[in-house]
Amino acid sequence: MKLNISYPATGCQKKIEIEDEHKLTPFFEKRMSTEMTAESLGDEWKGYVVRISGGNDKQGFPMKQGILTNGRVRLLLSKGHSCYRLRRKGERRRKSVRGCIVDSNLSVLNLVIIRKGEQDIPGLTDKTLPRRLGPKRASKIRKLFNLSKEDDVRHYVVKRPVTKEGKKPKMKAPKIQRLITPQVLQRKRHRLSLKKKRREKSAKQAAEYAVLLARKTKEAKDRKMESKRRRLSSLRESMRKSESSEK
Repeated sequence: MKLNISYPATGCQKKIEIEDEHKLTPFFEKRMSTEMTAESLGDEWKGYVVRISGGNDKQGFPMKQGILTNGRVRLLLSKGHSCYRLRRKGERRRKSVRGCIVDSNLSVLNLVIIRKGEQDIPGLTDKTLPRRLGPKRASKIRKLFNLSKEDDVRHYVVKRPVTKEGKKPKMKAPKIQRLITPQVLQRKRHRLSLKKKRREKSAKQAAEYAVLLARKTKEAKDRKMESKRRRLSSLRESMRKSESSEK
């Protein structure tokens, strides 16, 4: 079985092949995300603590977290699931994946070093690889370089050289996201002014509608009272006529 071991602190990764089955026995029946010591791999691994992050079987099917078996199963996977890449919007596909329990049928086991031991592992913990890509978001650049609000993050963005055959070498830098510039502040002020104008316009229209509604209500009430007075007066007139005819 091959072990693909990575050390995030240095950015290094190393693949080693283990022929002795007894060295791998402590890893069997362990689940993904399990942290355990790596002393069974040899004396140079004394004090190292690793985490099982995944693996592939001999046919290339990957391990999937949450599948509590050491065999292979077929699952209906959709967007957001691991071990699946969406090809079309809304697509679902049934794919074969391996469970999250380690056994002897794996060809590659992925391990991440959580705690370093006493000795250095050649090619893994004895050297540090420079970071190829730096952070892109303005707040994360400030956090990386411990900058204040007054510092210009554009001077601290991580650049990388790009060389092409027959062309002059140049530096390439990512576009900083969520960068506060005068143009951004101007657009924000414009949005706020539009919102304020809409609010004032709606308040003015509401006040005008309230005045119109009050006038319409008053006019309707006056018409109702006028019709009621006319009915009463006509009723009195008819009663007076009937009394005079009876006399």
